[in-house]
Amino acid sequence: MSIPADDLHLLNQCRHYNPHGLYGWHDGTVHTRRPGAQRVELVTATDVIAMRNLGDDIFFAELKDNEDYRLRITYPAQPPRDVADGYRFLPTLGSLDLHLISEGRHERLWDVLGANIKTFDSELGSITGTAFAVWAPNAEGVSVVGDFCGWNAAQYPMRSLGSTGIWEVFIPGIGAGERYKFAIQTKDGHRIDKADPMARKTLAPPETASIIEESSYQWNDEQWLQSRNSDLNVPMSVYEVHVGSWKQGSNYATLEKELIPYLLEHGFTHVELMPVAEHPFGGSWGYQVSSYYAPSARWGNPDELRSFIDALHNAGIGVIVDWVPAHFPKDSFSLGRFDGQACYEHPDPRRGEQQDWGTYVFDFGRNEVRNFLVANALYWAEEFHVDGLRVDAVASMLYLDYSRDDWIPNVHGGRENLEAVQFLQETNATLHRRHPGVLTIAEESTSWPGVTNPTDNDGLGFNLKWNMGWMNDTLDYFRHDHIHRSYHHNELTFSMVYAYSERYMLPFSHDEVVHGKGTLWTRMPGDDWNKAAGVRALFGYMFSHPGKKLMFMGCEFGQTTEWAEAYSVDWSNLDGWGHEYHHGIKRLVRDLNHTYKAHPALWSQDFTQDGFQWVKADDGNNSILGYVRYGADGSTILAVCNFAGTSQPAYGMWVPFDGEWELILNTDDAVYEGAGNELTRTLTSSDNNLQLHIPANSVQWYKFR
Repeated sequence: MSIPADDLHLLNQCRHYNPHGLYGWHDGTVHTRRPGAQRVELVTATDVIAMRNLGDDIFFAELKDNEDYRLRITYPAQPPRDVADGYRFLPTLGSLDLHLISEGRHERLWDVLGANIKTFDSELGSITGTAFAVWAPNAEGVSVVGDFCGWNAAQYPMRSLGSTGIWEVFIPGIGAGERYKFAIQTKDGHRIDKADPMARKTLAPPETASIIEESSYQWNDEQWLQSRNSDLNVPMSVYEVHVGSWKQGSNYATLEKELIPYLLEHGFTHVELMPVAEHPFGGSWGYQVSSYYAPSARWGNPDELRSFIDALHNAGIGVIVDWVPAHFPKDSFSLGRFDGQACYEHPDPRRGEQQDWGTYVFDFGRNEVRNFLVANALYWAEEFHVDGLRVDAVASMLYLDYSRDDWIPNVHGGRENLEAVQFLQETNATLHRRHPGVLTIAEESTSWPGVTNPTDNDGLGFNLKWNMGWMNDTLDYFRHDHIHRSYHHNELTFSMVYAYSERYMLPFSHDEVVHGKGTLWTRMPGDDWNKAAGVRALFGYMFSHPGKKLMFMGCEFGQTTEWAEAYSVDWSNLDGWGHEYHHGIKRLVRDLNHTYKAHPALWSQDFTQDGFQWVKADDGNNSILGYVRYGADGSTILAVCNFAGTSQPAYGMWVPFDGEWELILNTDDAVYEGAGNELTRTLTSSDNNLQLHIPANSVQWYKFR
């Protein structure tokens, strides 16, 4: 009748590896632990049996046959309630699940780990509850704690599933909306309460509990998903957004109402959301994630994010989400030292910590950790229908000596992180196999070769790479006074030397408008008129240069102040002194996007030399550039750039064809608050020469017809 003393001691300390071997039905007896219960009865189809209190809140009764039963529990001042006994259930993970997790290849990890609501049939009726499972290989014991048990770790201890490091228990009667954590007993004798690494919903920070989640959302984007493919010869203009500060207090629901019309008006094809996974510190902008499977509760619930993405798809707008597999924060409730020892992070701080950021680095060589991350990439594609992941800080993953003085070489004595390379390749290959139309985009700031090469060709397998070299050189060029730009002409022409070494995206991201860097507006020399002209010329150049496009919110109207997550985009620029210049930039970005999308020459051959030809690259003295973009459909567009402070009223430029050239965009047009010089709308070239009037600090596009 009594539980052996040694087992009881371990149960009392919440350190028993197999509570299911003691609780539940065994050899004609039933044991259950119900802290604080006044009375417990065992209810079968034919009988009600009073259970005897053995002490330590453990109740006992005899039941000859292993028939279905319920526990009728009475707490002081509460009516009795009947619950099923979770300790008579088999593990909710099968042998195949355990094998795949150990191999690091379970592609729907969220279905078996974390908190999953399940229903089982039984003789006395169906039983609904939540199956909990967590990987904690160094733990001495693990329990589920929450409001439903007064956070008492003795109530729901979990069993260890062999050598897998996984602990599991099914708790009947626990459902969606309940708060919970895992109480982990460490080898050094401490209890630490951890949020669920696989939680799909959380409380809003600074609260740290996980929440059992069951989505009821019905998607309406089947047509969008069916039309999605991996073709990159399409227009792609991305608007990067921080959810909470597009407008202060904005969230998933308000963005669905307000941001989508804005994106449509201004012609963007995609939106990129800065990290939406839960993160404890808002000042990290989401780049220090605590719950990789849970959208941040500070902006709404998971189904509200689903609705936002669904609405974007139905508006014809793709959704990219920033993803941060490089590192994670050291907050005590989260992944760090999860079971009291290095678990998700590499145990050696020379590989397992990123000192500059004060974070831990994932142990990419550990199967279970790699599985956690690869499955997370699949999760966002499958559960939230995202169209792409922009992978943050790839360079920090690739190099063992990244921002480190003390580091450990790889097995060959080199600085390359071979485990991280394998992880990135596996992530890209798996995601593209399961979802061929979902893009992966690398923020990789070095010259690592083959970032966008296929994995079967020794590449990392990304679809696109941010062109940080182009961005840095371009912004450095534009910060110079017009008279000095002639000395920096090569900063613009150099980009075409390596333009086809990778498939590039041209980014003016959030990183370029923070930390004292200023904004695109403040980088420009001169007074407000010249600053506005400079921003317009910059965008005219960007949208005609090979590569997909990205700009951060606020850039589209030349925001004058740096971005800060605690404040809105500075919409006051559109109302205050000099507002006409910002309206002009905003109108230009709208027209750039719509004109760009309408002309295949500007996007259909971004990644082949057939799509580009210099016609004037050597006139640094006048800061003039001219180049032709060719479309896969045979179309041709000439881009003419004058980045000097003086106009060229009669400039002769070689062109590849004789015929008519129609002006389709002019950044100096009066409608954009430019000088409004009267330019001839249609020019005719002869002997491969085109006579042009090129206003100062401007860009023109001409379509050959």
